Amino acid sequence: MAVNKPPGLLVHRTGLDAGETQFALQLLRDQLGRPVWPAHRLDKGTSGVLLFALDASIASLLGQQFDTGAAMQKTYRAVVRGWPAAEGLIDHPLKRMRDDARAGREEVQDAQTRYRTLAHYELPLPYGTFASTRCALVELQPLTGRRHQLRRHMKHMAHPIIGDATHGKGPLNRAVAEFLGQQRLWLHAQRLVLPHPISGMVLTLEAEPGPEWQLWPRHLAAG
Repeated sequence: MAVNKPPGLLVHRTGLDAGETQFALQLLRDQLGRPVWPAHRLDKGTSGVLLFALDASIASLLGQQFDTGAAMQKTYRAVVRGWPAAEGLIDHPLKRMRDDARAGREEVQDAQTRYRTLAHYELPLPYGTFASTRCALVELQPLTGRRHQLRRHMKHMAHPIIGDATHGKGPLNRAVAEFLGQQRLWLHAQRLVLPHPISGMVLTLEAEPGPEWQLWPRHLAAG
């Protein structure tokens, strides 16, 4: 079962956000009247395609597919600060803290993301020494599945995703949110292509970005 998760909704209950009372897993379970298992995760602020299994064994098979990334393609859209190159490959390892993080040891994992710039925008908002702020709509395809990979890779490129409170710039995020009248992490999981874990048939699951994404071309002059 696939859903189009709105931004601001947690996938499941977590102690990291104890004040939340609604979760995608709970909402889908109540809607279907049966248990469901998440096959993967999306950050709270990320919208888009979210896949669930209706059986624990299928959830395990799907989880293995997501862990290895075998024969799977994930496509995201994001709005980032600045104007990146037309396309490219980000090949930048990312650190993951082990369970024994208190011992000070870290694991470095390979991480690769392909990107393609779809449109240029320029906001009438001063940024640093510049009279305006450049932003771009980009397509992102993670080739590996590291935690916060897209957000961390775009920060590494000096093109952080707009609205990213952890890896972006707070003053810029607030200025853009006020200008657009919309505060969110501008990251959307648009397409997921993967083989069915039993039949092997290729599944293509798509979720179009919400209407708030139309704020960008309406309010901004494309470059």
